[in-house]
Amino acid sequence: MRGGGMRGGGGIRGGGLAGCRRRLFALAAMICAVALNCAAAAADPYAPYRGDVLRVMFPSHPHFDAAASLLTRFTEETGVEVEVETMDYLAMMRRQSELLAASVGRHDLIAYVAFTKADLVSADRIWPLAPFLLNPRLADPDYDAADLVTGYLENVGVVGGAKGYLPGALQGAYGVPFGAETSVLGYRRDVFERHGLAPPETYDELLGAACLIPELEPGMAGLASRSEPGHNLTHAFLLHLAPLGGRVFDDGWNYVANNPQGVAAGEALKRILACSGGADAQLDAGEARDLFLEGGAAMYLDSSVAAGAVGRSPVAGLVGWAAHPVGVRRASQTRGFGLAIPRNAPNPEAAFLLMQWLTSKPVDRLIALGGGNPSRFSTHADRELNARTPHLAVFGEALRHADPDWRPIIPVWGRINAMLGLALARAMTGEMTVQAALDSIAAPVAEIMAEAGYHVWRRR
Repeated sequence: MRGGGMRGGGGIRGGGLAGCRRRLFALAAMICAVALNCAAAAADPYAPYRGDVLRVMFPSHPHFDAAASLLTRFTEETGVEVEVETMDYLAMMRRQSELLAASVGRHDLIAYVAFTKADLVSADRIWPLAPFLLNPRLADPDYDAADLVTGYLENVGVVGGAKGYLPGALQGAYGVPFGAETSVLGYRRDVFERHGLAPPETYDELLGAACLIPELEPGMAGLASRSEPGHNLTHAFLLHLAPLGGRVFDDGWNYVANNPQGVAAGEALKRILACSGGADAQLDAGEARDLFLEGGAAMYLDSSVAAGAVGRSPVAGLVGWAAHPVGVRRASQTRGFGLAIPRNAPNPEAAFLLMQWLTSKPVDRLIALGGGNPSRFSTHADRELNARTPHLAVFGEALRHADPDWRPIIPVWGRINAMLGLALARAMTGEMTVQAALDSIAAPVAEIMAEAGYHVWRRR
């Protein structure tokens, strides 16, 4: 029960033996009723929060549309109301920076973008999940956290291990993946079959097909890729950097994206763009995806979220899916969204119950049926789902190679990200070589890292 326990009162007062018995019987009945109510509450973890209203913040995104459609079911099952505020994810990020700093919070549960987790945790804006997981009245013993896609959880929710944002001995969870994505290869089955081609499994095959297809299919790009200067071009570069063995920083926070592996990734991107309309096209994420979905490109190597839009596109029924091709290793990207509880949430315990419900096995499956991005291995392996959407099995296997460290998740990354994207633009247009472009930002990146304190502990 919530509130002040039993209401009313009175002890045993006068009235003789009969009155005493009546009062004793009434008291016994009341005690029994209270005990039954307490037992019912103990059997229903939602009982203490029945009638509460939770306010959540979601981005405008197909995954969250599917999730929002299930919230009436949550209310029916739990008695807890949910109000959703939805906005563009960039506007959501700006709004969160203001709302989460307030002494009195407005939202109980928020979606956040994976690369902002370091900022949220370092500013103490979101709760660690440990206090909730240690509470047996809140933590569902059947939740099965080990079933969450490992790469998603490590990329979206874990802080405090290696490099501060990866798993490790001192790690802690601050969020759970929800609407997370990975990189996969979409390809036009009809085009590949017409020319006797197999879907690329390696980077050599990928680059070969990207430049062969425009010769075989005049007017068709080989591979739809982001090419807009800035963060989109950086994203496209990083898409190839990890599989080709590279990193932006080494373990000592030294900039190494200009090493041979980084140059190879830049040259791969330059070749892809040259065979797909050139860097002058300046495509952002949505435009690259639409180029493929509208039939203008034979391949698409980027977010798995595109799979949900194929059925409503001109290429419906013509698309196959494969894992991100292997370079020197398998390493698909991990990104997207997670769920977290703000430090200033009015109802943090009930918010945890909603978070747990939304990411549970049954609801993860329902969200996938509604076109969302599942966060669990079991959902990707579900037979009924795979009968309807066969690509989920491919994605599930690809996710076993998901790389949580394909992009640094540190507070200063935004500045470096923009700087790298502008340098790469000069390389893609031929103004500079790839090596010169990557070298050109080495000194300013080192300065940013030193100012931020990443080299304070450098041993001399």
